[in-house]
Amino acid sequence: MSRPRIVIVGAGFAGYRTARTLSRLTRHQADIVLLNPTDYFLYLPLLPQVAAGILEPRRVSVSLSGTLPRVRLVLGEADGIDLDGRTVHYTDPEGGEGTLRYDRLVLAAGSVNKLLPIPGVAEHAHGFRGLPEALYLRDHVTRQVELAAAADDRAECAARCTFVVVGAGYTGTEVAAHGQMYTDAQVRRHPMRTGMRPRWMLLDVAERVLPEMDERLSRTAERVLRQRGVDVRMGTSVKEATHDGVLLTDGTTVDTRTLVWCVGVRPDPLVESLGLPMERGRLLVDPHLQVPGRPELFACGDVAAVPDLTKPGQYTPMTAQHAWRHGKVCAENVAASLGIGGQRRAYRHRDMGFVVDLGGAKAAANPLGVPMSGPAAGAVTRGYHLAAMPGNRVRVAADWLLDAVLPRQAVQLGLVRSWSVPLESASPEVARVPGRPDAGPAGSAASAGGPGRTEPAEGRRGGEPAKARPGEEPAKSQPDGESAKSQPGGEPAKSQPGGEPAKAQPGGEPARKHPGRPGADGASGKRHRTSESARPRPAHAPGTSRKAAEPSAAPKPSTGARRSEAPGGTRSPGRTRSPGAPAPTRSAGPPADPGPEPPPNQPPPGPDIAPGPVKRTDGRAVEGDS
Repeated sequence: MSRPRIVIVGAGFAGYRTARTLSRLTRHQADIVLLNPTDYFLYLPLLPQVAAGILEPRRVSVSLSGTLPRVRLVLGEADGIDLDGRTVHYTDPEGGEGTLRYDRLVLAAGSVNKLLPIPGVAEHAHGFRGLPEALYLRDHVTRQVELAAAADDRAECAARCTFVVVGAGYTGTEVAAHGQMYTDAQVRRHPMRTGMRPRWMLLDVAERVLPEMDERLSRTAERVLRQRGVDVRMGTSVKEATHDGVLLTDGTTVDTRTLVWCVGVRPDPLVESLGLPMERGRLLVDPHLQVPGRPELFACGDVAAVPDLTKPGQYTPMTAQHAWRHGKVCAENVAASLGIGGQRRAYRHRDMGFVVDLGGAKAAANPLGVPMSGPAAGAVTRGYHLAAMPGNRVRVAADWLLDAVLPRQAVQLGLVRSWSVPLESASPEVARVPGRPDAGPAGSAASAGGPGRTEPAEGRRGGEPAKARPGEEPAKSQPDGESAKSQPGGEPAKSQPGGEPAKAQPGGEPARKHPGRPGADGASGKRHRTSESARPRPAHAPGTSRKAAEPSAAPKPSTGARRSEAPGGTRSPGRTRSPGAPAPTRSAGPPADPGPEPPPNQPPPGPDIAPGPVKRTDGRAVEGDS
């Protein structure tokens, strides 16, 4: 008899706790499959410290395979669920597709950034829900401060060192608090113009900071923020976002290059496709976290509307504390439904209080309902995080100790670009890469960048098309289908590794080992022959039409040239053609000027000597020729 299979979708707080508890309860009596886009569990409350340079990214990411014994990890994103067939369809990170059969299904897909119908926000703002977004914000803030310190224009300096955070909840408050400390420390080493310092703004339509918490904690957090110089504006939000700044609802225009969107979250759109009863985008479940009428389907975390038995008529809020507790109760009820655990029970919770880390020794906390502030609250906050983390506790504590005695490293690595972390994304924990099928509408919307994006974006209004990064597709907005100069298929940029190719030469590649030509590996001039032979060559020279580059229009080679050009851009010594290349037709026009003849004392072509001057169609010699 085969063992029952339990499939868990999502490895956030709820999904991770469900998998870990089921691994302990089932003890090889069931197959547990965890479907998640990444191979780690992200401890979100410490993400602002990653953006501020206190913690390294791996400190807040706990390995799934290393901490979940007897759980099979499947990397992928669920994109369809067949409730009647009891299957989950998913797409893996490389675009492959697969299907998972289940006897019990636990939906714990989590949440994504919540967008509002505000012009320009989707194009110019970035969220703060995953590691890619935190790494991008850290690099972006560092870059803006460095550019502001070197700017000659006072207005540009002020705009670059102004950072706007929308949303004064847990995440937005912590991002603004840590961000102000990070930029102040950076400016101490790179002073800006006289009388100028980084300016952080915290906006929210609510009446106070941290509206979900007790008023005393809100006052504590706001006092700490204002003491550090954060511009806190309650009852105010963004009316429109542009490339150069934001227009606020009170009519104020703020010049900025940074817009961080921390307004809130919404449930993952996956549950909307099930056609089951919903409550404000969340799947309705009973107090046992089971979907009514579907005994095999459970839901927990942010995608589930769980009745709050302590407050009749209400549902538990979308917080990490509730998601973590949901996971334990859900695992117990799933095991009980299979007859391999105890009795199922309803979800009840007891409020243990909240903690908000404000950076340094400052925090706002109310453990067990006791409001605290100052260093005592900071100690309680960090102690709570160490106790709540399922792993990496020693490494996190070590980073905290090092941060207390050593200065932070304010460097930008450039590993995450603006276009790879779109605000409108169903999986903010995964950075977009070129060529992925999900880098379509969402990716293109975010590729327009945000305020102050230094890398040009694809199809940005009023800007030039993207110059293309290695491995990217050509810019879609390039007129007449002409490739950008540094894109594959076009003429490489002069500063591109690999040296400057022959200008306007068909194929765009200089002769191998030509004197004065740097190699693709840098200044050493060496090149791996295998990689060069496998490189695809463009079908036509940049700036020419495809019709003019066809073999039928190729000029007839001159008899006096030592090196003839084969159609398609390949060249071979003598009058030979590359294998499979069609011969030039006689219907072509008159031959072009072959250019200067090689010197009479030039040695014949050999294996280690480049042939004579490469023939050009415009009659000029190629740079670097003998």
